Amino acid sequence: MKNISIAIALVIFNFSIAQVAIGKQMVDGNSTVLDFNNVPGNTKGLILPATSGLPTGSLVNGTFVFDVTDNKVKVYENDAWKSLSDAGSSSAIVTNSSAELGKGVVIGASSSTADGVLVLESPDKAMILPQIATPHINVKNPYPGMICYDTTSKTLAIFDGSVWNYWK
Repeated sequence: MKNISIAIALVIFNFSIAQVAIGKQMVDGNSTVLDFNNVPGNTKGLILPATSGLPTGSLVNGTFVFDVTDNKVKVYENDAWKSLSDAGSSSAIVTNSSAELGKGVVIGASSSTADGVLVLESPDKAMILPQIATPHINVKNPYPGMICYDTTSKTLAIFDGSVWNYWK
């Protein structure tokens, strides 16, 4: 029942082109399209899709994946894939063998040419990542492809399946 409620909410958000808050009532600020409940003590991050190889087709800059062929977190930028981590480990990843259905959910616009499970599309709004203080200490069982903002070091933190990688 909970999954149906979430799906219905995402469809409603998709049609209303609204700002979305996850785990709280309202987003922080007017320039946010997706925001997470960043309470002190948070240990939950955003998990990137695990792909076998790199997606092709209508890609847009800012696309993130965890590539299980070389166990690296990658971003699509300036029409090329760039690694954001060293080679990690994909041994903890549970393989999804289900058939892919639909085009995914678009938040922030009525449609998008980007092909993704979750597409944030906005000319003037951004996503606020989940915020975690020292994730390498506080997240006890991180999942490969987990991404968050480290509030202690003020960096982007990405777990590659073996270690945390930090980017300023």
